[in-house]
Amino acid sequence: MDNRILLVEDNPGDIELTRRALQKSHVTNGLVVVEDGHEAIKFFFGENGGCGCPAEDLPVVVLLDLKLPRVDGLEVLRRLRACEKTRLIPVVVLTSSGEERDIIDSYNLGANSYVRKPVRFSEFVDAVKQIGVFWALLNELPPDANGHG
Repeated sequence: MDNRILLVEDNPGDIELTRRALQKSHVTNGLVVVEDGHEAIKFFFGENGGCGCPAEDLPVVVLLDLKLPRVDGLEVLRRLRACEKTRLIPVVVLTSSGEERDIIDSYNLGANSYVRKPVRFSEFVDAVKQIGVFWALLNELPPDANGHG
């Protein structure tokens, strides 16, 4: 999955908007989508909480919604930060929630950024473009963050 973006999002409309926004912004990283928190945890840690995906297949950035079915985004973030293999992967919380508690909890659990989803498509495209360009193209990861170095 080298240099791919993982989107954890349950809303089909937001998935499509994110996909279109990345394309429109010429962010060429592949986009992998999982539609709930349980699937995100399975992606990273396997069916039984083991190793899951190999270190070289880890995404360059995770775009994480908070309001997810089965397992919420905060629990996904908690699990990512608790594991040596995934603790350094940049996680951008991309959510419609502007609740102060969600913002505080996200940062306390180790989110790298918190972005509230804009309502208008043009604003959404701009937000995703900036996220994609910074986190997927410009940001330098620590040497061991994706099993490289």
